[in-house]
Amino acid sequence: MPPRSRNSRQPIASRLPCTVTGCHQTFASQQGRTKHVRSLHRSMDGHIRAPIPRPLVNVPAEENMELGGGFEDGQGAQGAPFGPEQTPEPEVPDSPSTEERPKGVTRHPHPYLTGSIYDERGRPLPKGSAPPPLTNRKPDDWTPFEDSLQFCIADFLYRREEMSQENINTLLNLWGLSVMQHGATFGPFDNYKHIFDTIDDIEQGDAPWMCMKVSINEELDETAQSWKKKEYELWFRDPDVVLSNMLSNPDFDGQFDYQPYVEVDENNKRRWSDYMSGNYSWRQADAIYEADKSTRGATYVSIVLGADKTTVSVGTGDTEYHPLYLTIGNVHNNVRRGHRSAVVPIAFLAIPKGDRQHDNDADFRRFKSQLYHSSIAAIFETVKKYMTTPVLRRCPDGHFRRIIFDFGAFIADYPEQVMLAGVVQNWCCRCTALPSDIDGIGDPRTNELLDRLLEVPSMTHQKIWDEYGFNTSVIPFTRDYPRAEIYKILSSDLLHQVIKGTFKDHLVTWVEEYLNIAHEKADANAIMDEIDRRLAAVPPFSGPRQGRRFKQWTGDDSKALMKIYIAAIKGLVPPEVVKCFTAFMDFCYIVRRNDLDTDALAMLKDALKRFHQYREFFRTYGVRGDGFSLPRQHSLVHYADHIRNFGAPNGLCSSITESRHITAVKKPWRRSNRYQALGQMLLINQRLDKLALARTHYTARGMLRPEHSRLLAPIAPVKVSKPGHEDDEDEDDEAGGAVDGERVLADVKLARTRPELGEKLGIDDFPSMLETFLRGQLGYNDSDDEYSDDEDDRKIDYISSISTYRSAVATFYAPSDICGIRGMRREWIRCTPSWRKGGPRRDCVYLVEDDSKPGFRGLNVVRVKAFMSFNYGGTEYPCAAVEWFKKVGRHPDGETGMWIVKPDMSSGERDVTVVHIDSILRSAHLIPVYGSYYPTIPPDYDHNESLDDFQAYHVNKYIDHHANEIAF
Repeated sequence: MPPRSRNSRQPIASRLPCTVTGCHQTFASQQGRTKHVRSLHRSMDGHIRAPIPRPLVNVPAEENMELGGGFEDGQGAQGAPFGPEQTPEPEVPDSPSTEERPKGVTRHPHPYLTGSIYDERGRPLPKGSAPPPLTNRKPDDWTPFEDSLQFCIADFLYRREEMSQENINTLLNLWGLSVMQHGATFGPFDNYKHIFDTIDDIEQGDAPWMCMKVSINEELDETAQSWKKKEYELWFRDPDVVLSNMLSNPDFDGQFDYQPYVEVDENNKRRWSDYMSGNYSWRQADAIYEADKSTRGATYVSIVLGADKTTVSVGTGDTEYHPLYLTIGNVHNNVRRGHRSAVVPIAFLAIPKGDRQHDNDADFRRFKSQLYHSSIAAIFETVKKYMTTPVLRRCPDGHFRRIIFDFGAFIADYPEQVMLAGVVQNWCCRCTALPSDIDGIGDPRTNELLDRLLEVPSMTHQKIWDEYGFNTSVIPFTRDYPRAEIYKILSSDLLHQVIKGTFKDHLVTWVEEYLNIAHEKADANAIMDEIDRRLAAVPPFSGPRQGRRFKQWTGDDSKALMKIYIAAIKGLVPPEVVKCFTAFMDFCYIVRRNDLDTDALAMLKDALKRFHQYREFFRTYGVRGDGFSLPRQHSLVHYADHIRNFGAPNGLCSSITESRHITAVKKPWRRSNRYQALGQMLLINQRLDKLALARTHYTARGMLRPEHSRLLAPIAPVKVSKPGHEDDEDEDDEAGGAVDGERVLADVKLARTRPELGEKLGIDDFPSMLETFLRGQLGYNDSDDEYSDDEDDRKIDYISSISTYRSAVATFYAPSDICGIRGMRREWIRCTPSWRKGGPRRDCVYLVEDDSKPGFRGLNVVRVKAFMSFNYGGTEYPCAAVEWFKKVGRHPDGETGMWIVKPDMSSGERDVTVVHIDSILRSAHLIPVYGSYYPTIPPDYDHNESLDDFQAYHVNKYIDHHANEIAF
């Protein structure tokens, strides 16, 4: 066969363009364009669902106090964000957020630190003034690159592909040989060094790393301990430069708050969401204005830090790094969770290491604490003056503002919090409750409390240690800065306190210990094996994985285990244990919401009360005979206070910094030659930051074409289906995920067309079902004379063909889950006769029956037997044949808190009908009601058969946050 000519490829100009205005994507075939339009450009007309009301629960009234202006806060004696005499009127900020707010929600911005705009010389500008140009350069000036192609190549090879230096040189040499055949004399770059040097010349995002060397300032002899003789390196960037780069990033425009604010709903109830909606920012802004009235009109910027050690190699030296990350509270939580250059490494802290004999050395521990705090204090010295005197800085909307900085929340796990707060291990870092009764009475930790204790002559350092848990040898870095108080800024940690701590390390372990106490060893092992098999038998759904023993699950798998564990243990453990897990899961899903109000805080308090009540079972049976003095579990009592001060906890979670470890530490380490790797890692981080900020600037200036932006975005690996296995397409898309799209409450579209038309569906009496469906769509009913007297006039006779589909795409508003910047999430609904080279998979979905009823009372669950579409009278009818379930009882199950459904039968057969695709809300997850007998599940049971083999099922409201908010 002769070689294919390079010119035989289809030119770009002849490719099919997308039919949607504003989309520049092109396609090689009509099939590809159809798939793109149906998956990504869904028309939202007619698919907006009415909001489903929140559950009405009877919870004890919280000891609320009236805030100024009549707002209910529920924060007790801590006081209101503003008093009656200074209640601000709602106003439109100079650059309002583009994020949509629910109907009836009013935002009251801070009356003094108002985020007023100025020109580049600091002169006030009237509201509505246009911002100055981002740059004076020409629109085609790509400095330091020659053109867009050169930038895209550098960004692709260095950031996205992470290509090695040797492979870059090989590729460029081949590229050069190729273009020389067509008369060109050189390619886009000479070699890898040319690319690296060009990236280094980028002005945007330039924040060079600096090194500070620290050693003990005292005379040492030969007998001195080894750790005293070492010199420690602290690598850091100038925070003033990093903050300036972050503030000027145009990518944050519309996702940035310039003022602290109080948000209330139409019933005048307080709401919390993003960081600046919390009381902490408001009170700090008050303190700044009261100290200096000239700060009026300034912009409050809260510096949020996060620190966490991470290991990049195990077994080869256990190489550890201790990065310190910086972000700001002004960017919205969804931006911080999605990073988007909003979380950057500001320093790599020194990790003092000594011989094993020094592990418990008090002097060594004191030195590590002093080094830690003095390092952070030294790093931020350059912005200290701007914490009292505003400095002019460009902001994401292009305007200049007078910025005044302040230390805000600090994201850290419990060991790091102990180091930060200078408290004794096993004490709470936020209150003085005794470790022996850590959920008992305790006062808030404050600088004032510690200072008072130190002034009392009878209070020795040891007595303060024993009675209050303060380590007086530790001086927190916040003592060197105005208004900052470490005990108030420690944030709650969802990952380590809730998911890994309370659930995985405590509750799951306690269940196993209980079984070993209550049963003989053989029976206990049999029950544990039964739990394993029940977990493996869960029907497929996005997220949970089948076929793995739960004791092996870590990290993200622990999150997946939480979603299905309750149904697996029901019947094998006493009801009190199941109710304990249910109360804990209710707490988790409330506290992880993206928006919370006073009703949510009351529900949170009730869930925590029930959790404390039912966990007593483990004390009674000897699992926790010594009680529950567990700092991580005790931290749950502080979450309501965290929400009031800092907004939704999901915006300040250590999962944000842990995921940043991947791009800032682990990947750069793998790209290094492993020898003195830190210097190479710092340079990689610096180049990545420059490329990211350069890209946002080119995009903001309209220079980077949309097709180039899409080419440079991260993509999933391309999967080519083998002949005969087309049904396995998109199996890597199983988890769905975030999508940046138009905000709607819910929308479902058929995903792809199969080549067969009029496929045999294997459904009895299908023509009659389709006729009934079509007549219902046309407005007929059983009482219509035309239908009852002329049954031979079948409408379906005018349908020429029916297209069948293997899947549908559901897009819905789920800001509490992993979602796009507008809160949208997408998932696949499968209906295929062959899934992953195995048996059929037919998913379940929520069907909207009565949107006036709250929660699951207005919904039902059906299982999809077929997705299809047909044309009648010029109108396309997308629909689905579904098997129905019916509710068992009128309320959720008392143990699990989940509704139970069972197959709906008619004359011994499953009830099957055809429904319009618009009535489908999203996918639903069912878990079998396993019962109390064991063994129930065979060791080799196929989980794909679960939806056919059981008599009843739990409607799993814990599968994700969106399900938890609709299936109550």
